[in-house]
Amino acid sequence: MIDHVSIAVADLVRAGAFHDAALAPLGLARLVTRPGSIGYGKRYPEFGLNLRPGAAAVPGSGAHVCLRAPDEQAVRAFHAAALAHGGTDGGAPGPRGATVTAYFGAFVVDPDGNRIAAASFPRP
Repeated sequence: MIDHVSIAVADLVRAGAFHDAALAPLGLARLVTRPGSIGYGKRYPEFGLNLRPGAAAVPGSGAHVCLRAPDEQAVRAFHAAALAHGGTDGGAPGPRGATVTAYFGAFVVDPDGNRIAAASFPRP
């Protein structure tokens, strides 16, 4: 249903280093680097960073994006890489209840205040 999404960042170099590390365990690689943006994906840019100089992170603000992980190990690796590269914990890896189906997820806040999650869903 959604083809791609992007978030605003104040420092593209810092944000790129953070997302390079955090998104790698999810199978997302940096595919495009432009002066004002970076695009990540598997075959084409599905997740982007857009430079917005002066954008200040306000606690509780920012976007929330949840990215699909292939398994629980990838969720754990995403969380660990994000924390090791300047992110803060928004919810440790673990099982989560949801309206439709349970999932295994983790949540982080990137250096720009955006809330990024990874989720793996059980296979029937």
